[in-house]
Amino acid sequence: MNITCLIIDDEQLARELLREYIDQMPNITIVGEANKGKDAVDLIDQLKPDLIFLDVQMPGMNGFDVLDEITHDPHVIFTTAYDQYAIRAFEKNAVDYLLKPIDQERFQLALKRAVERMKLEQNNVGELLRNIKTENKTSYDSHIFVQKSEKLINLAVEEIMFLEASGDYTILTTKNDQFVSSSGIGKLEEILNPETFIRVHRSTIININFLKEIEKHFNGGMIVKMQSGKSFPVSRTYAKLIRKKVV
Repeated sequence: MNITCLIIDDEQLARELLREYIDQMPNITIVGEANKGKDAVDLIDQLKPDLIFLDVQMPGMNGFDVLDEITHDPHVIFTTAYDQYAIRAFEKNAVDYLLKPIDQERFQLALKRAVERMKLEQNNVGELLRNIKTENKTSYDSHIFVQKSEKLINLAVEEIMFLEASGDYTILTTKNDQFVSSSGIGKLEEILNPETFIRVHRSTIININFLKEIEKHFNGGMIVKMQSGKSFPVSRTYAKLIRKKVV
């Protein structure tokens, strides 16, 4: 597997160390570097790397801001000197979280995890993707098969209220139940009708038929509130999809 990657860090020494580690690994190519968040957004969407090494603390725009702004969806390994952002990083579906100074053995483990996740997605595992026709994107199946314990449940797609990324998996929530898919949320987005299922965040897709209201904030941000009482923030990247529904 050939992997393209991007290094994003405001510290030159940190970039040089990552470059040294990456150069020793087979089948991975550095396609660019950035030392500012804004430049990183432009490079990610332009070069569309498979993987990015992303620093959290950068002047102007931090690593989380970068992920909220991009339209491309790369795999992410966070690199930072601060451990307090780990939970938030994994909520962003990060592959790994490396603390500086980065040990080479720990770096190799993170890269191995990234490769394994990519292979998993390429293999198209998970009952959802195996049971939905993807050849014709103008037609979408009304039912899918999802696993529950040792059984496969015939689930009406219209019953799915929202989907949430959880590490390598995706949690599908209906009114009465939850199901776990081994497919990433990006893969599931490809097989859902975009007229009904709207991505509002890197880690969230909602069914607009279960959307109760949209709350606007003074800073331009938005929160979608579902009929179930659950609320989700709308990232700036996906806010335009919501605005298209406003008449």
